[in-house]
Amino acid sequence: MKIVVAVKRVVDHSVRVHPLSDGSGMDIANAKMAMNPFCEIAVEEAVRLKEQGYANEIVVVSVGSVAVQEQLRSALALGADRAIHIQTEESLEPLGLAKVLHALIKQEQPELVLVGKQSIDGDHNQTGQMLAALSGYSQGTFASKIELNGDEVWVTRELDAGLQTLALKLPAVITTDLRLNQPRFPTMPNIMKARQKPLAVIPLADLGLELKNHLQVLSVESPKSRKQGVRVESITELVDKLRQEANVL
Repeated sequence: MKIVVAVKRVVDHSVRVHPLSDGSGMDIANAKMAMNPFCEIAVEEAVRLKEQGYANEIVVVSVGSVAVQEQLRSALALGADRAIHIQTEESLEPLGLAKVLHALIKQEQPELVLVGKQSIDGDHNQTGQMLAALSGYSQGTFASKIELNGDEVWVTRELDAGLQTLALKLPAVITTDLRLNQPRFPTMPNIMKARQKPLAVIPLADLGLELKNHLQVLSVESPKSRKQGVRVESITELVDKLRQEANVL
């Protein structure tokens, strides 16, 4: 089985970013960058499936500038076999990314595609679903457990009312959630080996796609500051504050 995993370069989750003064976006010029946490979980799951004998090749792919090769090398150090960099300076929205990944899937013909359920920068939670629709693949989202069973993959999802398990026919696209696994740390020998693993660079123009963005960012603003909460001694005091100060009663 071949597994394709999509990864994205984002601002490190521990970094606090702020909007630009003109409101056109976030100020990330000097921010520390990392692999999107949900994508890292997807890579880890692919590696575990290979260790269990279900997969024989893991291909990681990322779309963006030359800088994304840092995250691709990180994925190779975690256990992926080869990487593909779709090079572009354009900022693509989820539908554009799904079309790019679809073009790649038609070339690679994987049995399983793993995608983080969302990126922590755009927070769209759309690319995996759109990719499944374009490819005609079975779809499982927000996976907290993945089991392969013959020509099917069983995906357990967390719902508000409990757990739901879906039996999907392969090939399939699965988006990964936080509770699926705990990603490993790459070892120094694997980091060194990752430098020798193949990393192919494909210019976006070579895919022959006509892409255009349908979304426009009007402005990016920091959330308004909120008053600090206070502790009340009784229900009577709470009701009084809600009536007199908050004006909600």
